[in-house]
Amino acid sequence: MKQKIYGFAMAIIFSYSCQNRTDQAMNENASQSATGQDGPTTTTSGYSKVNGLNMYYEIRGHGQPLVLIHGGGSTIFTSFGRIVPALSRHYQVIAVELQGHGHTPDLERPESFDQDADDVAGLMKNLNVNQADFLGFSNGGNTTLKIAMKYPEIVRKLIIVSAFYKREGMTAGFFDGMKKATLMDMPPQLQEAYNKVAPDTSHLINMFEKDRSRMINFVDWRDEDLRSIQANSLILSGDHDVVRPEHAVEMYRLLPHAELAIFPGVHGQCIGEITTLSGRQKDSILALPLILDFLNE
Repeated sequence: MKQKIYGFAMAIIFSYSCQNRTDQAMNENASQSATGQDGPTTTTSGYSKVNGLNMYYEIRGHGQPLVLIHGGGSTIFTSFGRIVPALSRHYQVIAVELQGHGHTPDLERPESFDQDADDVAGLMKNLNVNQADFLGFSNGGNTTLKIAMKYPEIVRKLIIVSAFYKREGMTAGFFDGMKKATLMDMPPQLQEAYNKVAPDTSHLINMFEKDRSRMINFVDWRDEDLRSIQANSLILSGDHDVVRPEHAVEMYRLLPHAELAIFPGVHGQCIGEITTLSGRQKDSILALPLILDFLNE
C-alpha cells in the first residue's frame, strides 16, 4: 500500500561517488570493540566462500538481521560508517564488501548486479540467515533490488538509497561523464579507504574500471521487474543527487508497497556517506530516524 512522500525538489548534479558452514569462518578475525554513542558493541568479521569469491563481512549487534550493501568504489566504512553504530543498537547488522571492494579480493570476471545479488544470497545461506532486511546505497541499491527480484524469499524489507533502474534516471551528462572518467576522478576518501584494507592495493584500478564499465554498459530494467517486488520498500534520495528526483518518484510508483523520502543534499548525504560530511551535516544524519521508523513498522 502506498503511504508517504516526504517532500520533493528538482536539481541536477554530476558526481561519481558504487560451500558449507566451515568455509564461511575461514580466516575469521578476532572480535574487535567498536564504540557507538550509547557504548561499546562487538564487531565480528570474517570471510565466506561464495561462488568462488572469498567475501568479507562484518556482523555487529543483535536482533532482526539487516544487511548493508555499499556503493560502487566504496567500503562498509565509507558508505555506512556514520549509521552502523545506531543501527547495530537495534538490529543484527550484517555488512558486506562486494567483489573487488574493500577487504574482498577480485576475481577474473566482470562485475554485474546479478552476480553481486547471487554472492550476497550465498553469504546469507552460509551464515544460516533465512530472511533479512536490506539497505543498499547507490550501486548497492541496485544490487538490493536484484536480490528482491531473484530471491524474494530471503527479503523482509528493502531500503533503497540513491539507486536507479533506467539510464534516463540519472542526471544529464552522467553517462558521458562516466565514459571520460579516470582514476583521478575517484574521490580521495574512497581511494584512501580502499588502500587501508584491500588485500592488494594495486587492484584499485581494476575496481575502478569494472565499476565504470558496469555503469557505461548498463541496460535498462523493465517496469515489470520493479512491479514484481512485493516487499515493503523505502526509497531515499537527495534533491541534488545523481539520481533525478523524478526517477525516485517513478520507482516509488512502480514498487507495490513503497514509501518515498527526498532529502536536501547530494548523493549519499542523507546517510552520512564519507564524501559528503562537512559543516552542519556532520552531526545530522537526516535519514536515520526515518530508516529506524520504517524498519520498526
